[in-house]
Amino acid sequence: MRRFTAHAIAGLAVFAAWGSPASATECKDPAKALGVSRIVEIDTANGPMFGAVTKRDTEERFLADDEVVLTFDDGPVPWVTGPILDTLDAFCTKATFFPVGRMAISRPALVKDILARGHTLGGHTWSHPNNLRRLSRDKAVDQIERGFAAVALAAGTDIAPFFRFPGLNDSDELLDYLQGRNIASFTVDVISNDSFISSPKAIAERTLRLTTAQRGGILLFHDLKRPTARALPAILAGLKARGFKVVHLVPKAPATPLATLDAELQPILAKAKPSALVPIYGSPAQARTREGDRPRVTTLAPEPRARSREAQAAAGAAKTAGAP
Repeated sequence: MRRFTAHAIAGLAVFAAWGSPASATECKDPAKALGVSRIVEIDTANGPMFGAVTKRDTEERFLADDEVVLTFDDGPVPWVTGPILDTLDAFCTKATFFPVGRMAISRPALVKDILARGHTLGGHTWSHPNNLRRLSRDKAVDQIERGFAAVALAAGTDIAPFFRFPGLNDSDELLDYLQGRNIASFTVDVISNDSFISSPKAIAERTLRLTTAQRGGILLFHDLKRPTARALPAILAGLKARGFKVVHLVPKAPATPLATLDAELQPILAKAKPSALVPIYGSPAQARTREGDRPRVTTLAPEPRARSREAQAAAGAAKTAGAP
């Protein structure tokens, strides 16, 4: 792993760019709040990769001991994502969501609500093929691009150039593509296994045990099944009791979905069911957070990395040519 360039900056500009007044909600129960200890603004220009669960080269861990990032994949689903958003509100904390494109475009109001509550939206492919490495490069790239375009279209505004591989099945070739598109990829440090565990208690116990053993990290959940939503209050309460702090991820610049896909996806958006356009859960509070309560912001700007064989060969040749 390699070191990154980091410096602390004032939090106001970043908060204004990526959190609307509605998202800067007043904490209703400060005693219960897990909160957000700091914001990490990521410069994705060189396609960095973060997290430990991978065979690829990644950036140096940017989290201090006892810091966590909350992430949710595969949604949105109203009867799961809605309660998860309510729980995050109750604990006054923020997360990063990686929606599946075809799920997002069928529920645009829910996607908009995720953003309205101050969370970050990335991409997780169009239809969640479990292993992009088994697809042709063209099909894998289409999955990535169509996913981003669908989420952005559903959101009706900018989203983050943050990507997570389905099944965490990454490849150097696709990471090289993401780097060329200025997209950061995120694997994980702690896997809750909520996709395979039906007991909310077991999900919470496993998550807290592994998070404690690893002194924090990027946590993986899925806003797809009810046990996850039911486990989340115990998980957040347990993190607070153990002294963990939440770090919220935001991008320095937004994603740039391919405009050519908008025309293809607009008819799908137009067919979104009316019932999917009306949230069926609690709405966020509209009060502003006091300016003095805004968390500090740290900026990461990792250097580019040679991912593909061609890029590695070129980097090796350049290094040899520059040798004394």
